[in-house]
Amino acid sequence: MSKPNYSGTYHLVEQDNMDTYLEALDINFALRKIVCLLKPTKEITHDPATGAMKIRTLTTFKNFNMDFTIGKEFTEDLGPVDGRTCQTTVSWEGDKLVCVQRGEKEGRGWTHWLEGNKLHLEMRVQGIVAKQVFQKAN
Repeated sequence: MSKPNYSGTYHLVEQDNMDTYLEALDINFALRKIVCLLKPTKEITHDPATGAMKIRTLTTFKNFNMDFTIGKEFTEDLGPVDGRTCQTTVSWEGDKLVCVQRGEKEGRGWTHWLEGNKLHLEMRVQGIVAKQVFQKAN
């Protein structure tokens, strides 16, 4: 069975528990409040044939770029997020993309999945779960 193509531009339409998630990452109070007000856009370029993927998270405050090949571990620089680096692997679990980020924080990672024209993101760290939903742009 072929995997879904995640390519597209997606705009945030809903989020839940972001402040608690950021607090678990040791993000200071002021920065957490700013981040929770942002409405990020995700630009995803995905080549299902090679597994190459680029995820750009764009905001008016700060941008974050993630380039990787599905199934291959890499060193991820999370400096723009929380100043850390970690060993990261993104793999398929069915039609979902599951990311494991091994580093200072236990249980860190995320899961992306598509439902129709919506991109779901579940972020995890130390038992805390935050969720975001993005709508695909036309």
